[in-house]
Amino acid sequence: MKTLKFAQSFEVVADLPEHMQSLQRLATNFRWSWDHATQQLFHEVDPQLWEQVEHNPIQLIRRLSADRAARLAKDKLFLSRLKLAEDSLQSYLDAPTWYDETYPGERDNTRIAYFCAEFGLNECLPIYSGGLGLLAGDHLKAASDLGIPLVGIGLLYSRGYFRQSLTDDGWQQERYVESNFYGLPLQLLRGEDDQPIVVTVEFPDRIVKVQVWLAVVGRINLYLLDSNLIENAPQDQTITDTLYGGDEHMRIRQEMVLGIGGLKALQKLGLTPTVCHMNEGHAAFLSIERLRQFMSEQNVDLKIARQVTVAGNVFTTHTPVPAGFDVFPPSLLKQYLTPSVEEIGMDMTDFLTMGRVDPENQQEPFNMAILAMQSANYVNGVSRLHADVSREMFQSRWPNYPVEEVPIEAVTNGVHTMSWIGGRMCELLDRNLGLGWRDNPADPAVWREASEVPDADLWELREDQRSDLIRFCRKRLMRTATRRNAGRAALIQAGNVLDPRALTIGFARRFATYKRASLMFTDPERLKAILLNAERPVQIVFAGKSHPRDDGGKKLIQDIQHFIQREGVSHRMVFIEDYDIEVGRAMVQGVDVWLNNPRRPMEASGTSGMKVVPNGGLNCSILDGWWAEGYKPGLGWAIGDENVHPDAGHQDWLDSQSLYHLIEQEIAPTFYNCNELGIPLGWLKMMRASMRELAPRFSTARMVREYTTRFYMPAHHRFHDLQQNNMERARVALDWRKRVRAEWPKVSIGPVSHTHSGTTRVGEEFEVSVPVNLGTLSPSDVRVQLVLGTVGSNRELTSYVPEDMTHVSQEGTVHRYTFTVGCSRPGHRGYIVRVIPHHEDVHVASELPLVTWQTLAD
Repeated sequence: MKTLKFAQSFEVVADLPEHMQSLQRLATNFRWSWDHATQQLFHEVDPQLWEQVEHNPIQLIRRLSADRAARLAKDKLFLSRLKLAEDSLQSYLDAPTWYDETYPGERDNTRIAYFCAEFGLNECLPIYSGGLGLLAGDHLKAASDLGIPLVGIGLLYSRGYFRQSLTDDGWQQERYVESNFYGLPLQLLRGEDDQPIVVTVEFPDRIVKVQVWLAVVGRINLYLLDSNLIENAPQDQTITDTLYGGDEHMRIRQEMVLGIGGLKALQKLGLTPTVCHMNEGHAAFLSIERLRQFMSEQNVDLKIARQVTVAGNVFTTHTPVPAGFDVFPPSLLKQYLTPSVEEIGMDMTDFLTMGRVDPENQQEPFNMAILAMQSANYVNGVSRLHADVSREMFQSRWPNYPVEEVPIEAVTNGVHTMSWIGGRMCELLDRNLGLGWRDNPADPAVWREASEVPDADLWELREDQRSDLIRFCRKRLMRTATRRNAGRAALIQAGNVLDPRALTIGFARRFATYKRASLMFTDPERLKAILLNAERPVQIVFAGKSHPRDDGGKKLIQDIQHFIQREGVSHRMVFIEDYDIEVGRAMVQGVDVWLNNPRRPMEASGTSGMKVVPNGGLNCSILDGWWAEGYKPGLGWAIGDENVHPDAGHQDWLDSQSLYHLIEQEIAPTFYNCNELGIPLGWLKMMRASMRELAPRFSTARMVREYTTRFYMPAHHRFHDLQQNNMERARVALDWRKRVRAEWPKVSIGPVSHTHSGTTRVGEEFEVSVPVNLGTLSPSDVRVQLVLGTVGSNRELTSYVPEDMTHVSQEGTVHRYTFTVGCSRPGHRGYIVRVIPHHEDVHVASELPLVTWQTLAD
């Protein structure tokens, strides 16, 4: 049957009583998604309806009966709470911000554009699949709290990511639910003619149009692009249909709409950015459009435009393995991108080199992460370990630099505390700290005070939150049983699973094989003994989705279901279907221990474990991602150690034995070792330490401040400075790069001399001197550095620090440099001399990866 499409549309809006008009305003700003008082207000409007509409306040208002609306309009207590919520929102929007205090006078000429393929703001807007989207949503919320002049750009997927259900045999089934955008907290943007604002993206043989929707997130605007327009061909109407769906043709179309269409939309809205942040490589095509716009607006050529725009781009990679990056065959790039690339005056062959690890390998697929790196002066991974892994992956792009100096930095992820902290914990902190803690939950002083909450109150909170989770699980399992037309016995069983007083472990994530959801099932009998221990029972709550095309991940879910059914442990182990923000929020607030056991080092960061921390939960994890830098004894537990066995199967066995041992010998005994009042003092001590030390460190408030101070503002200032005086600085920098690159082969380092005898006492000094032939270059063009560190095996330097040497004399083209080495501590140390380019407007080594090293024979 042919699907009927509308030709024109209009909106019918129900009138609310005058006193309740402000409900609509509250509903259209996603600040409600992290304000517990506003959420509670929506719940009070109609508790049953609030659940039915999956926490969508727009649908709540539209489906509210006239009778209920009239009663609420006369309820003075409700109206008082409504007024408080409205005043709270306005106070939040009007309050002074960290950004304005830190960068006074900079707001009007600064605009950061944050591009991401998915955003997880709330379960009612299902345009996210997992960690990347939740991180992006938390990033916007923290940017709002801090007052950063930032806008978000994404795609508005009509069917989003799939909804999950399991068959009776435990096999994942996917279903896609069509979203009604007009029934979401969104606004279709229109021009002065009242027509939707539309931008175009050029494809090989046609023009695709996209319209723009607005989601307001506190102080931040998120612009979402939608290709479902009747003017588009049917195959193009579905570009923004499904998140991460379709073949490589669909993926490249989506990424062109996101990167090229997104930047065009900002230009049309009068929001041309000074800084573009590509959160993963999906948006890397924005680099082409940014060049086109800049060349057109400034009337400059490609080289000048690239010198300026690259200075204003930031790229964050979230992928720790090469297979995780988006790659396309060169033929597909030529098919789709040739018109756009040729418009900026670039040869397609040259463009293809920008997406290869080896620029000369014409058979290598085009890698979107490499394009993003080549288009940004600021590149980072999402944890310290992930940055290390990324530098190793991409070192071949900088073959003459040691892996430690590949220009990929680390900004460890965080979570938006107010979005994930439970209402009970908020009430406890309010009673003990007052309301001020809410303004800056990343302040270490907040959590030092929180750790002083009385034992009885803290343990009562923990018990209540666990009970909340168990009620949630029972309700979801009963819903699942009803959907399957299960009998009365099955419904009764679902309503009695889990024990509100038992140690509860949570495991929820994407069911990719490297995350090893089956690790705890290595020894089924030992696991059963842990679960069914009469004195120290343990229960486990699972949730998570497998990618629709990942049968290996689906098999893991099925194996868990089979174990639950076969081994008679359904009262101690459950799998909650359809993992989303609502399920995740319930779990991180209610579990005692969050379990994470990926294969190291394949977890780039992982943020789910961070979310349990402010809720009083503890982590038990492999030393990977954020836990590799967050863990220390007394804060949680580490599975195994930092060593990785070359045999993956053997490593899995080692880690499973470590996990069993931790639960049996440390976690369960600590949890159940209670005093005469039934309070486990040792457990509370760990809870306090975890909250005090980890909650402020692993928050998006800290993370977004880092991005702003280390990347956004330096990128903004450099982008601005390079444009001054008709691009004079950009032109000078470009000429300098060309001259240095041509003259660099003439740079050489002569014999190094020193004044030490081989053995030097602590507190003594010695001088190192070296002649350097710079050819036609001058000392201002370079930095001559003494790379000083600790000597390891096979002559390698570790823990080294480059120190700039001092220019002391010149004879012709030969310049002498010296450096005084202080011997402040004992040990075997070494050094080597190198020369690198230096210019204040050129980002070495990302823009000019040249270096000359002292020959080891010296």
